[in-house]
Amino acid sequence: MGELLSSLIRGLGIGGVYAMLGVSFVIIYRATGVVNFATPALMILGAFFTGYFGVSIGLPFVISVILAMIVLAAIGMLSERVALRPMVGRPAFSAATVTVGLFIVLLIIAGRLLGSELLTVNDPFGLNTLEFLGARVFTVDIARLIVGLLAIGLVGLFLTRSRTGLAMRATAFDQETSLAQGINVGRMFGLSWGISGAMAALAGAMLVAGTSGVETTFALVALKALPVIILGGLDSIKGSVVAGLIIGIAESLTRTYQPLYAPWLGANFDVIVPYIIMIVVLMIRPYGLYGTKEVVRV
Repeated sequence: MGELLSSLIRGLGIGGVYAMLGVSFVIIYRATGVVNFATPALMILGAFFTGYFGVSIGLPFVISVILAMIVLAAIGMLSERVALRPMVGRPAFSAATVTVGLFIVLLIIAGRLLGSELLTVNDPFGLNTLEFLGARVFTVDIARLIVGLLAIGLVGLFLTRSRTGLAMRATAFDQETSLAQGINVGRMFGLSWGISGAMAALAGAMLVAGTSGVETTFALVALKALPVIILGGLDSIKGSVVAGLIIGIAESLTRTYQPLYAPWLGANFDVIVPYIIMIVVLMIRPYGLYGTKEVVRV
């Protein structure tokens, strides 16, 4: 029982990170109709700047994370203005291809910034554990879940309660009508990239917390947000939360029990579980659990 509970909490923790990454994808997709493949690089840069502010400058972890989110929000908005704004009116596939190029550029920059020395994020969690209903769990997993849900909740409140958030939702729904109503659509695009960059930075900081340090290979972890948004729905923040937790738990349980009950599947089978779930969902429910089904009238 203790092992099962530990595995579930570990899955919920990493699921919180996946949910934040999923929301980072969803925000841009809802506003622009483009899947942003540069999110993994934004995540790594967010982890780097968290470590830079926390280790090189010596600021507390919370302040370091906030500053990193601000920096990545600025990088996200600049990326949209320079690379994506000229693609307005072009096919979504072309714009998505540009984000792939942006991912490569930002990842190279992140690699140069990180260099050969291992950079930690100076988090307060480390390998600390606590007892919970007879199970030993890492405090960082609990922190990841709580921080993820709080951050996503704040984004949801911003989008539904604030004037700017409502303008962003209107832009996502119909750009031409929004322009006619006096909404600065370009500004809304930039803001969506800013929020996405800040969310990716927070996810990166929480992903690296409790580990040995920041590595560019962590960008591969962010790609697991793709199964999350496919399962939850490309345009659903709620779907990203639910799917992120499902993917996290499925991955954690597989890591715990697959070597015992299905060793013939091979080592590290848990790594491909999210993508297996994605393929199954695409075949059965291509719009995801909460995605909007597109109706085409002929």
